[in-house]
Amino acid sequence: MTLYGGQGDPARTMALLWRAHSPATEHLPRTGRTAPGPKQGLTVDAIIEAAIAVADADGMDRLSMRAVGERLGTSAMALYTYVPSKRELVDLMYDHAHAGLPDVYRVDGGVRPAALAWADDLWDRYLRHPWLLQVSYARPVLGPHEQAVLESLLAVLHAADLPPRKLRPAVSALFHLVRGAAQTATEGLAAASATGTSDQQWWTERSALLARLAPDFAQRFPHSAALAGSSSTTHYDPVRLAKDALGGGLHLLLDGLLPADGGAGTSAA
Repeated sequence: MTLYGGQGDPARTMALLWRAHSPATEHLPRTGRTAPGPKQGLTVDAIIEAAIAVADADGMDRLSMRAVGERLGTSAMALYTYVPSKRELVDLMYDHAHAGLPDVYRVDGGVRPAALAWADDLWDRYLRHPWLLQVSYARPVLGPHEQAVLESLLAVLHAADLPPRKLRPAVSALFHLVRGAAQTATEGLAAASATGTSDQQWWTERSALLARLAPDFAQRFPHSAALAGSSSTTHYDPVRLAKDALGGGLHLLLDGLLPADGGAGTSAA
């Protein structure tokens, strides 16, 4: 299920994201304030955190204003005073889930280690909240925490003195590498429970069938066979494989961006 940000009322959503007072949100309490209603002490932040807990535990399919209200010990109707609807809530959740990542990555040890540390932190955040990957990156939420993640990467790459023609694609490629690898890892983790078949069983069964039904596989697809034969992996671990691929991809990208770096730095994978 793919969700798109920005489906709610723009003025209300942006005012809530940035905790800004505007005529469009005069009736909405600000974070930390209480309002008359069934549950005193309710805040925007409390609602967002409860919604994230629901999504972490049960997935976005189970997210609803009612489920969030139940977690808070109140009704869905009580939440609407603070957050207009689930559409705005998704944007708030997405942005808030990026909170707490470092604002600054030190580059005195080199741009490469700093960029790898940034990628490693974002990878960890995606695996902690896999539902983030269901919110499309095609339309950014434009909240302060999401923006801070971009700003911290830009600050790292600024130290490399990249011209804009290289900086823009570099930023896009780094985000897509991390997000794509995390997507593969989280889908791999979910596959076993969703299908009832472990990854190891799935690969073992199909490898045996392939060897029997296509005995000339190596002759027909020699490059594929050579690549498979070069792996020393005997146990299929979707997270490890995805992170290894991420680490390799990051180094290849950074080799092109930072040729003078000489490959220095430690891998995030």
